[in-house]
Amino acid sequence: MKHSKIIQTLLLFVLIALPSSTAIAQNAEVEKIHQLYINTIKSANLNNLDALYTQDASIRNSDGSMVSGLDNIKAQYKDVFSSGKYSITLKTMDEAVLDKEYIFVSGSYVYTKMDEPKMVLKGEFVNTLKKVMGDWKIYKSYRYSENTNNASVVDGLYKAFAVGDVPSVLGAMDAGIVWNEAEGNAYADGNPYIGPDAVLNGVFARVIGDHEYFTLEDIKLHEMSNNKVLATLRYNAKNKATGKAYNAEVAHLWTLRDGKIIAFQQYVDTKKLADAEKK
Repeated sequence: MKHSKIIQTLLLFVLIALPSSTAIAQNAEVEKIHQLYINTIKSANLNNLDALYTQDASIRNSDGSMVSGLDNIKAQYKDVFSSGKYSITLKTMDEAVLDKEYIFVSGSYVYTKMDEPKMVLKGEFVNTLKKVMGDWKIYKSYRYSENTNNASVVDGLYKAFAVGDVPSVLGAMDAGIVWNEAEGNAYADGNPYIGPDAVLNGVFARVIGDHEYFTLEDIKLHEMSNNKVLATLRYNAKNKATGKAYNAEVAHLWTLRDGKIIAFQQYVDTKKLADAEKK
């Protein structure tokens, strides 16, 4: 059979059919990488990343953020591993040889946080493997999440907030989101905030401007009926004008539709916030 060329307009890759013995060997290499990746997630072993990724690798995360370079990739995984224990399963859907130095691999994944079984993220991945000094490594990785539960959406928002990724935080919101701060909170003066821009300018910008630091801690997510997620957490913060620090118990009630947040209601110990604001 003659080798055939198929032009894939979306990916602009030329796929070349190879003899079955070569394909079998390459399938084994792909599965070897997948198994190493699974073990890395399970063991939280950062040292494995040197064998998994090229020095100039890049990752498009499922939230749309990009990470480039092995050092930055390691930093991202370090942050993930510090937040808990995880497991992942991978299923290969398609493999195609681009040339002798590249393999295109697509598949699906199921990502689970071990201490929060309901925190499950499903999706698909598209990887380009590159041969480096005789070893196959991940050169480009693209991840696309399938929002199988609402808690995963909220979890992604909190993780983006923690690293200052405001575009991803706003991207999780529906264009018509209705946001309400707790009654008695100084930021409740604009209730309800309608739309991501109103939340950004009326809440986030003011919170950042009013505090030396403002972090969310001990976040626990509870999947509820009617497309709602209850988050219990604490605010650890310090008011810039008064120099007073506070640690307040908080609850956030999120409402979602089609993977987007359409409503938010805050519940917080507003006395602690008010006391911190008094000079």
